[in-house]
Amino acid sequence: MSVDLDEEEVFEDVRDRVDDPMRRLFAKYGRENAFEFVVGLISSIAARVLDLIPPLLLSIAVDAIFLDNTEYSLWLVPDAWLPTSTTAQLWLTVAIIAGAFLLGAAFHWTRNWGWNSFAQSIQHDVRTDTYDKMQRLNMEFFADKQTGELMSILSNDVNRLERFLNDGMNSFFRLSIMVVAIAVILVNTNWQLALVALGVVPLIAVFTKKFIDVIQPKYADVRSSVGQLNSRLENNLGGIQVIKAANTEGFESDRVDDVSEDYFDANWDAIDTRIKFFPGLRLLSGIGFVITFVIGGLWVVGEPLGPLSGELQAGEFVLFILLTQRFIWPMAQFGQIINMYQRAHASSERIFGLMDTPSRIREEPDADPLVVDEGEVGFDDVSFGYDAGKAQSASGASSGDDDPRDYIVEDVTFDVDGGDTVALVGPTGAGKSTVMKLLLRMYDVDEGAIRIDGTDLRDATIPSLRQTLGYVSQETFLFYGTVQENIEYGTFDADHEEVVEAAKMAEAHQFIQNLPEGYDTKVGERGVKLSGGQRQRIALARAILKDPDILVLDEATSDVDTETEMLIQRSLDKLTADRTTFAIAHRLSTIKDADKIVVLEDGQIVERGSHDDLLAEDGLYAKLWAVQAGEVDELPEEFVERAARRRAQTEATDDD
Repeated sequence: MSVDLDEEEVFEDVRDRVDDPMRRLFAKYGRENAFEFVVGLISSIAARVLDLIPPLLLSIAVDAIFLDNTEYSLWLVPDAWLPTSTTAQLWLTVAIIAGAFLLGAAFHWTRNWGWNSFAQSIQHDVRTDTYDKMQRLNMEFFADKQTGELMSILSNDVNRLERFLNDGMNSFFRLSIMVVAIAVILVNTNWQLALVALGVVPLIAVFTKKFIDVIQPKYADVRSSVGQLNSRLENNLGGIQVIKAANTEGFESDRVDDVSEDYFDANWDAIDTRIKFFPGLRLLSGIGFVITFVIGGLWVVGEPLGPLSGELQAGEFVLFILLTQRFIWPMAQFGQIINMYQRAHASSERIFGLMDTPSRIREEPDADPLVVDEGEVGFDDVSFGYDAGKAQSASGASSGDDDPRDYIVEDVTFDVDGGDTVALVGPTGAGKSTVMKLLLRMYDVDEGAIRIDGTDLRDATIPSLRQTLGYVSQETFLFYGTVQENIEYGTFDADHEEVVEAAKMAEAHQFIQNLPEGYDTKVGERGVKLSGGQRQRIALARAILKDPDILVLDEATSDVDTETEMLIQRSLDKLTADRTTFAIAHRLSTIKDADKIVVLEDGQIVERGSHDDLLAEDGLYAKLWAVQAGEVDELPEEFVERAARRRAQTEATDDD
């Protein structure tokens, strides 16, 4: 079902805590790719210097060869090495220009290789590191964030970094080298006219600074709005079946139109600022060129203005005209680089904001791998609440007696002997699934402790704990790939015979054989090509193949028909005979033979015992059994009213 998106940017809180993200980017990832950076930088310097040789030689040729106004001389070359005839001087000039073009092309290639390799490597490292950090966050993080927002960071924001590191960095060093080199040449050629040509530089700098101040918050708004647009699209595509069934295509189109309009407004605001900035830079650079042309031209024809003194040769004037365009316009192009930098800065804030997101699940530095011998499990006064966890994480302290936090699970205590099967039952929203997620350390308890064979889960490494546990959820998820790949997911060293045996125990082998390509059949995204019952049996086969010490079945047969459930139950009886098993079930008939039944209501244990004992108590379990037996008319009115209140509360909070 589609849900409303928060108007506030979901990563703004962590983004504001990121300090100097671009410096951090280069410090962490730039050092790892220093070789490519150095190749790109040195090649940029060489390529730019070689690009300036042709106009410089043209200036010398005009004055020394064509007009014969000066002596033929080259920088850094002794005059004794130079030819004396005009023709030889011309051919030497042509040869040097041709060599500069040829060698420059080679350096342009190595420059592009260096910067592209540098950018691509960092892009890869940042994306994989960000994903690795994200997938290790606790489940509460994913409950608070939209998938589209996370995808926007991993895709769009990382790609923006790559564009800046490649195009932006490449252009920055290329233009910086050109500006410095041209400035040196102009000042050495004629410092007076150089001051005229460079006079617009301070104006360009002030104009660019103003642009940075204005555009930076606008790009942050663009990144926020595109993330919310992606979230809305991802949300709607995931719920397309519900949308069609509810005939709400028009309603959803309007909602997409609203978030798209927000993105349009934010993006156009940034575009409007940008398209005003660049023509302004062109105008300033054009003014600088015109002033240089007028003053230099009058000087060449013998009419120097104001305090200008000395002579300006025609070749020198040609050099100024050629290089002024190469100087002023690169200064204007710095605005485009700054534009790319601001986009990358906003993206890097979001990337490092995600990387810096704290997780409630922390593995102790001295944690040891969990070793399971008996499979005994103990819950000792366990309390947990989602909001409670946030408050505790923020404060770093546990709650007091007057703490107003609302627990979902409170004071849960029970022990399980190794090899026993324990069933958790209760109304929807009672906290059954939450108790099992605490066992898996999807969340950490706020109070109390959970132990396996006497070891507090917080003292064990998380990978070893989850390797010990096999979990089959009522919300079955299959990855895009083949049936075989989905069954052996997590047990990647299993051979085909073991996969088939696990499928047989899950009553999945027969329907898999009837698929077009058997175990090599592609299941589609999220297993869309299979029915709910088929997906559930494949997930069950995955857990069976893992052969865990402790098995958790959270409504593991809720999507299969009664006959298939009976067959699966027979297999499960064999599977659970010698291992500790937890089973959550709304169909009480599937757990009536459990060694112990724990009944939860409103996050607390209200009853415990065997099936017969609980029926004899005539409490909540007995009433739930009566509901499933069709004895609704015999239930007390108080129980019916409480069920209605629980249902209303569950629909509002969706805790279980």
